[in-house]
Amino acid sequence: MSPVHFVPMRAVNEEFGGIDVSDRRSFGEVRKGYTAFQAGDVLFAKITPCMENGKLALVPNLHDGVGFGSTEFHVIRACPGVTPRWLAHFLSQAEFRKFARRHMTGTAGQLRVARPWLAATTLPVAPPTEQTRIVDKLEELLSDLDAGVAELKAAQKKLAQYRQSLLKAAVEGRLTEAWRAQHGEPEESGAQLLARILRERRARWEAKQRAKFASQGKVPPKGWQATYSELRSVEASGLPELPAGWAWASIEQVASDDAYSLAIGPFGSNLKVPDYRDSGVPLVFVRNIRSGRYGGAFTKYVSEEKALELRAHSVKAGDVLVTKMGEPPGDADVYPMDQPLAVITADCIKVSCSPAMMNARFLAWTINSEIGRQQIRPMTQGVAQKKVSLGRFSQLAVPLAPTAEQSEIVEVTSMALQDADERQRAVDRALRQSAAQRKNILQAAFSGRLVPQDPNDEPASVLLERIRSERAASERARAGARRARRPRAVA
Repeated sequence: MSPVHFVPMRAVNEEFGGIDVSDRRSFGEVRKGYTAFQAGDVLFAKITPCMENGKLALVPNLHDGVGFGSTEFHVIRACPGVTPRWLAHFLSQAEFRKFARRHMTGTAGQLRVARPWLAATTLPVAPPTEQTRIVDKLEELLSDLDAGVAELKAAQKKLAQYRQSLLKAAVEGRLTEAWRAQHGEPEESGAQLLARILRERRARWEAKQRAKFASQGKVPPKGWQATYSELRSVEASGLPELPAGWAWASIEQVASDDAYSLAIGPFGSNLKVPDYRDSGVPLVFVRNIRSGRYGGAFTKYVSEEKALELRAHSVKAGDVLVTKMGEPPGDADVYPMDQPLAVITADCIKVSCSPAMMNARFLAWTINSEIGRQQIRPMTQGVAQKKVSLGRFSQLAVPLAPTAEQSEIVEVTSMALQDADERQRAVDRALRQSAAQRKNILQAAFSGRLVPQDPNDEPASVLLERIRSERAASERARAGARRARRPRAVA
């Protein structure tokens, strides 16, 4: 038998955004273990998060008349007199999906909309001719709205691309080409700065060791300085060429190493929900790093005593915070100057920097730029969830510019990003307004306020009575057929 249409979950777009029926598989492969449907059926994702995201589609005409798809679809077929488009648009409403979410059953991550609940759900039904008028007007309005939303999402994408281009130009030195030409040779090049960082790091280590020997009343043994572990130089092959006066360094090399806090890591504290408090020392989660928002009504806390116990995981203003997990991992942000001492949770990495050597904002942008991304991608490991190895992250190569140029880059880039953020906020506002407008249009459609009613239309009550009568007749016919198939007893 020739191949038939096959629709996996990925072929249905979110927010009732269309369906791709181009995939074909052999009938023998899909006739068992998959969900069958036909043209005019509504496919409604039953599983979380697909249902909440609006994975819903009206099946178009099919070459073979029938198709198969994921078992995670409910197949809903409209009765005669009910327009499939009417049914699909009703189910597409965000409010309906919220309602369905409250009635899902199953375990976390495997929640599903149960078939009995969906079958028992009621929906408004207009006279058939009015359904057609409403849906025609609804699709006209939604088409215009969708065109506007598509433009807004295109603007979102361009802004994201602009940010990446800006960060790339910033951390590769192209943004300050004119500034370098104007200011000439730096007093201390990136290579000289790195050499000074390493010298000072060793000097701090030696001073700490001498203090340790002195506290123990011991004379430093011969050759004790040889026990110092030099930090490895980075391998810059495959990375972009840097401007004259810049140098490559590892995150491990540019991080602070004072006696009171670890420069990199450890990973955040593995806290449990019972440790959370309504006040105290705030916690920093992955979501804070990704959004750049800290504090506020949804902040969790730990007690002062617990925070003291977890002081190795504390973060202060100016620390660089990085997500070790997620899709993708490796998002970076700087803990704001107006925030109090906090504790990071298990999925975060912190990096402390000396402002006189590496600007924290410059380091965070490097991690977020393509320079950081192309190194972090092969660093990730894990099957269920990708995560960054702390040891490998410490070796991530970052460009080290002269400190004055770092400051200039941060000032210029910050202004450009502020402008991009303002444009992003305007796009986000417009998208929220579009979502509200969609909600209002759908509510008007299914409350009879979208188009004028026609008194000549057949009342919906007549349609519903006809549906009930036809369904009862069909049930009687099936029952009669079952009785006819039963073998009769022989006397």
